Amino acid sequence: MDPTTDNAGRPGDATAARSSLEALRAEIAKAVVGQDPAVTGLVVALLCRGHVLLEGVPGVAKTLLVRTLAAALELDTKRVQFTPDLMPSDVTGSLVYDARTAAFSFQPGPVFTNLVLADEINRTPPKTQSSLLEAMEERQVTVDGTPRALPEPFLVIATQNPVEYEGTYPLPEAQLDRFLLKLTIPLPTRQDEIDVLTRHAAGFDPRDLHAAGVRPVAGPTDLDTARAAIAKTTVSPEITAYVVDICRATRESPSLTLGVSPRGATALLSTSRAWAWLTGRDYVIPDDVKALALPTLRHRVQLRPEAEMEGVTADSVINAILAHVPVPR
Repeated sequence: MDPTTDNAGRPGDATAARSSLEALRAEIAKAVVGQDPAVTGLVVALLCRGHVLLEGVPGVAKTLLVRTLAAALELDTKRVQFTPDLMPSDVTGSLVYDARTAAFSFQPGPVFTNLVLADEINRTPPKTQSSLLEAMEERQVTVDGTPRALPEPFLVIATQNPVEYEGTYPLPEAQLDRFLLKLTIPLPTRQDEIDVLTRHAAGFDPRDLHAAGVRPVAGPTDLDTARAAIAKTTVSPEITAYVVDICRATRESPSLTLGVSPRGATALLSTSRAWAWLTGRDYVIPDDVKALALPTLRHRVQLRPEAEMEGVTADSVINAILAHVPVPR
């Protein structure tokens, strides 16, 4: 059966789902000013059932963005502040002894939610960082040998600070590769910053999204309908080869010690299909691949130290590769 039709064979709501997801941008703008690319990236991640790494200096509304997204999608969200003394059980949950029943019962951790905000994930040691690996990959948590499924949808949005490296633990490549996208949150433009201050002067309270007028405009049903439609989005052999050529070029770049893995190539194809559908097409074009190449690949490559000293960045390497890899006609 066509996934964009219901059980009775009537036309489905794929178009309505797209409209609802497009309405997210306007709804989130009621609380967050000028972060449209990040909002789009978060929607793409939800559609691809992937996870997001947000990078930006403190005070650019990363936490507010996640809370507003959850409110506009009517999803549950929890925040975990990652610190050096955080233990894996503080994230996943643990067995707790109940004196009344003389038995152990499982106490779920904050990971049992729809949107997990892992704040400053690189502030905690690798042992605790790795506690998220099973949740991100298998969408379950195993405690005392018993696997426990996580809610659906499930999305990890982790933040890290690009400035303060003191006392941080860089994420290992294996964990970085499990993030579908790495989105950078820039400082606002002058006009956007004026808008932020004007809102606060008028009484805006970032802790009260309801008072700001944020309402649910989409939900899990819209996400399911959208994913079914995206699964039918056509990818030509030429586009598949284009994605592979871009990723293989990163492995041959003299500026990189680590190129994009086959998992990264799969991720780029997946995000390109989601973006094509969001823009109203049922087929992928090269521009879709180019649009998602930076956020999908920038955290999957590793610069050579000498290239980094010369001011080369992951984004500049990927842009150079996009400029040289032949585009299919």
